[in-house]
Amino acid sequence: MGWIILGIVVVLILFIIGLYNGLVRLRQRVNNAWSQIDVQLQRRFDLIPNLVETVKGYMKHEEGTLTKIAELRTAWANASGVSEKAELDNQLSGALKTIMAVSENYPDLKASQNFSELQEELRNTENKISYSRQFYNDSVTMYNTKLEVVPSNIIASMFNFKPAELFKVESDEARKNVKVDFNN
Repeated sequence: MGWIILGIVVVLILFIIGLYNGLVRLRQRVNNAWSQIDVQLQRRFDLIPNLVETVKGYMKHEEGTLTKIAELRTAWANASGVSEKAELDNQLSGALKTIMAVSENYPDLKASQNFSELQEELRNTENKISYSRQFYNDSVTMYNTKLEVVPSNIIASMFNFKPAELFKVESDEARKNVKVDFNN
C-alpha cells in the first residue's frame, strides 16, 4: 500500500512540474515575441533619420510632421509597458504614412534612388513589425489561456503567474487612413 501512495505522490509531483514548466515556456515565448517587436521597431527607428533627411529638402511645409516623428522616437525610448509603446507605435505609423502619401506629390523625391531604397526598407520593416505583433499576440493568447484553464490555473495561481498584455490599437484615430490635404 505504501508503494502505491508513493507512486501517486511521484506522479502528482511530476504532473505539477510539467504544468509549471509549460507555463514558464509560454511566458518566455511571450517575452521573446515582445523582444522581436522591439527589434523591428528599433530597425524602423534606425531608418527614420535617413528618411527624414532625404525628405527635408522637398517638404518644407511638412516640418510639423518631421518634428512629430522625432518627438515620437524620443518618447518611444522613454516609454515603458506594452500599451504605452503600442500607442506611440500607432502614432508613428500614422506620421510615416503621411510622409509616404505626401511624397507622391514630389516627383523629384519619388525619383530619388535613396528615397526609394529607404521607402522599400521601411515597407519591409513595417511588414516584419506586423508579423511580430501577430506572433506576440498569438503567444500572449496561448499563455493567458493556459493561465485560465484547469488544472494549470491552479499551478499558475500558486506560483503567481500574471497575465500578459496584448498589443492592440488603443485609439480610433490610429485605425483611420491617413488624409493628406494640401489646401491648408
